Amino acid sequence: MEEPTTVAPLSNQSPIRSLNSSSSQINLPSTMTRTSLALETLTPSRQIDRMINSNHSQSPSRTIYSDRFIPSRSGSNFALFDISPSANSPSEGREDQSSAYTTLLRTALFGPDSGGVVAPATPEKRSLLMSPPSRNIFRYKTETRQSMHSLSPFGFDDAVPGVNHSPVKTPRKVPRSPYKVLDAPALQDDFYLNLVDWSPNNVLAVGLGNCVYLWNACSSKVTKLCDLGMDDSVCSVGWAQRGTHLAVGTSKGKVQIWDASRCRKVRNMEGHRLRVGALAWSSTMLSSGSRDKSILLRDIRAQEDFVSKLSGHKSEVCGLKWSYDNRELASGGNDNRLFVWNQHSTQPVLKYCEHTAAVKAIAWSPHLHGLLASGGGTADRCIRFWNTTTNSHLSCMDTGSQVCNLVWSKNVNELVSTHGYSQNQIIVWRYPTMSKLATLTGHSYRVLYLAISPDGQTIVTGAGDETLRFWNVFPSPKSQNTESEIGASSLGRTVIR
Repeated sequence: MEEPTTVAPLSNQSPIRSLNSSSSQINLPSTMTRTSLALETLTPSRQIDRMINSNHSQSPSRTIYSDRFIPSRSGSNFALFDISPSANSPSEGREDQSSAYTTLLRTALFGPDSGGVVAPATPEKRSLLMSPPSRNIFRYKTETRQSMHSLSPFGFDDAVPGVNHSPVKTPRKVPRSPYKVLDAPALQDDFYLNLVDWSPNNVLAVGLGNCVYLWNACSSKVTKLCDLGMDDSVCSVGWAQRGTHLAVGTSKGKVQIWDASRCRKVRNMEGHRLRVGALAWSSTMLSSGSRDKSILLRDIRAQEDFVSKLSGHKSEVCGLKWSYDNRELASGGNDNRLFVWNQHSTQPVLKYCEHTAAVKAIAWSPHLHGLLASGGGTADRCIRFWNTTTNSHLSCMDTGSQVCNLVWSKNVNELVSTHGYSQNQIIVWRYPTMSKLATLTGHSYRVLYLAISPDGQTIVTGAGDETLRFWNVFPSPKSQNTESEIGASSLGRTVIR
């Protein structure tokens, strides 16, 4: 079978020279002279025309056939992929008349920082010099340049993968200043206490010295709930999940239940020998943590002061939080331990010992079942995340400062941490990347107290500088940064008592 006729790419090295060197060995037909052969081979374009043009002149000796179609390179857009054509190419020096389209197409396919593109290596093209491949060629792009939308060759078809034609979303801005400041005289600078809590009815409870004050966030009205007397002081406050009942832990180890709507004490419960610095509600079950290292579970419907005692910590219990399904209780202590208890055991079912300082900051995620966050004190400075369902340590973030409190947003997958030594700052984090959305400053002492509003948009922080500061840090459930009614009618600085 006869080999198909092939034509090498046009280049500076013309095939004429090789044909002349071997012309002495070619048997020419009687009707063709060497002169005519030389004339024909001296013109490469005529040789191509004879192969691809249907009207080419026939050789007197034989007909030339070809099994390949070699297209003209004059219409090739080599500049699109930064490929230089050969020197004899007719398109050399031709100015690209669609530079905007070319730039846009390369950006859409290979990224805005793409350089050259490597063409497939074939034996015919190995002599071409290619630029290195772009590093962005297989990198996922979440957005394209908005200014190029009007020139996009893909139109606005959202079905095109990897190209997002929606406008670039600007990052959410968190106000750097509090919208309201309350003076809170005698607010203690004690890391192990929990003196601020925000009720579902939009009422803030604050323990100041031996008194508890209520601040109505809708009307800004301040009410004195109780006075424990000169020989006792408030160590913790905690609102029930429903209703108007407030639990108050005292320095004498007592737990009092108050009806805030009538400013009347409902019950006085004992059981602890030392101060009660942590409280946590679970429906009708109230848990109290004390400096006597124990946790007492109290059913306010029962006559007994407590129905169960949890033992495990070797030092003061300073953090308590029930999970959202009310099945697990997390406790943190000054023994650097984080424990998880269930409803039926008096011993912890999970023990985490990775923290190297007191664990006061504890928060359950409202978005993912079993996700628990905890923060360590001055010698630790870390926020750690745990999966209590699989009993695994997920991640750790060194914040650089003592972690005093943690709270999750109810509306987005974010959380807030407050800090003490030595930055005294408030940080808004995006989970799970733990990227900082905002760092808020203003307190001159450790930010020891933290509570979140019932609508999930506002937090209140308290410190030893005897101030309460209100911050808008989270978006609304509909992701609209509308100002809530909390404190909206009364900006500025007032006194809570």
